[in-house]
Amino acid sequence: MAERSFAKEVQSLRLGDGAEFRGEGILAVTKALLQSGVAYVGGYQGAPISHLMDVLADAEEILNELGVHFETSASEATAAAMLAASINYPIRGAVTWKSTVGTNVASDALANLASSGVRGGALIILGEDYGEGASIMQERTHAFAMKSQMWLLDPRPHLPDIVRAVETGFELSEATNTPVMLMLRIRACHVYGRFTTKANRRPAFAAADALAAPSRDYSRIILPPSTYAQEKEKIEKRLPAALRFVAEQQLNDFIPGEVDDIGIVLQGGLYNNTLRALELLDCADTFGTTKIPLYCLNVTYPLVPQEWVKFCSGKRAVLIVEEGQPEFIEQAANQILRKHDVPARLLGKDVLPMTGEYSVDVLRRGLAEFIGRWAPQLRATQPAAPAREIVETPLVPAARLAALIPARPSGLCTGCPERPFFAAMKLLQREIGPLHISADIGCHSFATLPPFNMGNSIMGYGLGAAGAAALGTEGGRRAVAVMGDGGFWHNGLTSGIGNAVFNRHDDLTVIVDNGYSAATGGQDIPSSRAPNEHRAGNNTIENAVKGVGVKWVKRTHTFDMQGTLKVLREALSTGFRGPKVIIAEGECQLNRQRRVKPLMKKAIKDGKRVVRERFGVDAETCTGDHSCIRLSGCPSLTVRKNPDPLRTDPVAYVDNSCVGCGVCGEVAHAAVLCPSFYRAELVYNPSGWDRFLSRVRGAIIGALQQRSERKRLQYAL
Repeated sequence: MAERSFAKEVQSLRLGDGAEFRGEGILAVTKALLQSGVAYVGGYQGAPISHLMDVLADAEEILNELGVHFETSASEATAAAMLAASINYPIRGAVTWKSTVGTNVASDALANLASSGVRGGALIILGEDYGEGASIMQERTHAFAMKSQMWLLDPRPHLPDIVRAVETGFELSEATNTPVMLMLRIRACHVYGRFTTKANRRPAFAAADALAAPSRDYSRIILPPSTYAQEKEKIEKRLPAALRFVAEQQLNDFIPGEVDDIGIVLQGGLYNNTLRALELLDCADTFGTTKIPLYCLNVTYPLVPQEWVKFCSGKRAVLIVEEGQPEFIEQAANQILRKHDVPARLLGKDVLPMTGEYSVDVLRRGLAEFIGRWAPQLRATQPAAPAREIVETPLVPAARLAALIPARPSGLCTGCPERPFFAAMKLLQREIGPLHISADIGCHSFATLPPFNMGNSIMGYGLGAAGAAALGTEGGRRAVAVMGDGGFWHNGLTSGIGNAVFNRHDDLTVIVDNGYSAATGGQDIPSSRAPNEHRAGNNTIENAVKGVGVKWVKRTHTFDMQGTLKVLREALSTGFRGPKVIIAEGECQLNRQRRVKPLMKKAIKDGKRVVRERFGVDAETCTGDHSCIRLSGCPSLTVRKNPDPLRTDPVAYVDNSCVGCGVCGEVAHAAVLCPSFYRAELVYNPSGWDRFLSRVRGAIIGALQQRSERKRLQYAL
């Protein structure tokens, strides 16, 4: 069950010649793949392009009609290895994942693919997760493209340009026998727009054709001496072919300006932000007219020397807008211009920041400095504007603004089944002292933040157990590793659990089994229990770990905190020597709500009796200890003013976002036996019996309240 359904939107993928497509960037990419005659598509979900996998999954019926093979790959390496089909056959294939972490996982397959070369077009669609909205370490795809010599496209975030990049990406790949990377930033993935469509094409060459006439070419095998010849071919044939194709097909854009002696070179993906920054500086308009000439690199690798010479000749200064570091494009451009004796002064990181996302505000400041230094007249010759009152607004320091805005750190969702497990871990450490906990990528990585504050390192998706390998020897306190079920199937089974068995680790690995790849949007995985028409689920984690040799395996339900504490104590104190695995089970609450809420709404609308649980706190009983908040951190738990005028401590409060999981009460009971929590049942479309019980209960409670009030008045007198 994915985070978002595209069941309605994918119908636009059926549009034919001359129709107008309107929609999101990732839908446009899918349409472009079908227009290009792609034969197979695979990938691994992950921001910022996880929705591309969701689109493809929802469009599986359309893909099947065209004879396109689609699968959700077990990892990015699995997806990259799919492109091997294009090495020997003229078959077009595309794969997708989040970069750069996904590219790192796929690096072995990609390096071999780039060395052997391809006959059919091989396109790698990457979600570039760089900047303030990213969830990973700050690296760029550019270095990998240069290292393995794969061509890197970075199109303008404009649907016609994105579609063209997909179509010409396949052509470039085939013209140069080289895999091509297509990089999309977050905004490009989700930008809305329109373009004129072409008819979808069935693959000109399909898997059945390859199997009917197998082809083998030893020169494409990754073994010496073939690898030496492949390296030579990269330089002598593939690179020159790429430079010719990029220049002849005019894949990069030259946008004229009013002046000739300065210019700006920019990555295609930064076009919108750059144009907006120029507009704010009165050097461009909303429609793309600019005072300063622009050289827009829709292909950021390889760079075409003759295009650089053409653009920079006769200019005093050129600003290179290149996001991130190192400044690969700036370094290469300096080399190109010096070799061709072009004297233009190149500027880049001296006026723009070396690190961080190039937002409009960042670019505006850098461009203002560049223009003020080299072309101040552009801002001094603005058209006269009607006089208006200028109101001076004092600048407020960022620190003061930050103090006024409530902090919103990342955290586990309301009702998340992982919350009670980590609360139990926190209680356990109160008993036995601090533990070394090797964390992992996924929802559970938020346990490194308050209120849990546990987790000593994060090394990669599914590498939680491997991250504790050096501490898994006998003697002393046992190390604890945590991974999710998504990470377990991605990488953890072999690199973590299998490795622990082989090396006889005496540690504990906890696998949080929430039923989905929750952190990437709730997609199904091999152990998902929900029925799936196209995938085979219900492959239990317990059988998998036993299959690689784990002898000590226990299960617990995360909402049973007392049971979880018991099994954790046993795992850390048992005399059994060897790897131990606890499978902590509890369904992802987001996916559960996506499934349950529509059914509940329909049942209520149909007049059926529906009961919904809610939890609350009795303000008169709450002591203000707030262990429920300190140990749980649930977003639905907050505090409010104490109604008792004689007590100053605020009381706990459960707001309307509560989903009725009961974790807050369970945590409080496990910690201090807090009696202030209560459970209430909200009954929709109550029956006659429900109404009768409500009247009886109301009468009894009313009588008790009246008696309590009489006693209060008696004591008051």
